[in-house]
Amino acid sequence: MKIYFANALFSQADFAFNAQLVARLRQASPALDIYLPQENAAINDKNAYADAKMIAQADTEKVRAADLMIAILDGPTIDVGVATEIGVAYALHIPILGLYTDSRRLGATNQQKLSALQQVAENQFHYLNLYTVGLIKLNGAVYTDQEALIDAVLKRV
Repeated sequence: MKIYFANALFSQADFAFNAQLVARLRQASPALDIYLPQENAAINDKNAYADAKMIAQADTEKVRAADLMIAILDGPTIDVGVATEIGVAYALHIPILGLYTDSRRLGATNQQKLSALQQVAENQFHYLNLYTVGLIKLNGAVYTDQEALIDAVLKRV
C-alpha cells in the first residue's frame, strides 16, 4: 500500500515527529510504501533550490500515486501545504486519515470551559478549519493518538 504522509517539515520538531511516526508505521508493516516528503532531497533540501512548480509537480505526483494519505492536523492552524494536499487527495478519491493530538481539544464536558465560550476572546478550545476537516471526514477519519492511527492504517493493509 502506498501512503502519502502530509505534515509540515520545516522545524526540527516537525522533522523529528514525522521521522518517528513514519518509522513506527514502517516497522508495523513492511507492506507499507510511505512517501515522506522530507526524505525527497530533490525538492526539500533547503540548502539547494527547487522552484514552486518543481515542488508542486513532485508532491502531486506522489499524492496521485497514493492509496492512502496520512495528514497531520496539529499546529496553530493546519499547515497550508497539508491543507492543499488534503484537497488534492479528496478530489482524487484517495482516503485520508488525519491525526489531531492538540490537547486543547480536551475538556468538552468542563462547564467552565463551555461557559467561557460566551465571553469574547476566552475560547479554551483549539479551532481547525471545518472545510478541510470535512474533506477528511467525507473520505476517511480523524484520530487523536498515534496508536489509533497506526491501527487504522494496518486494518487497510
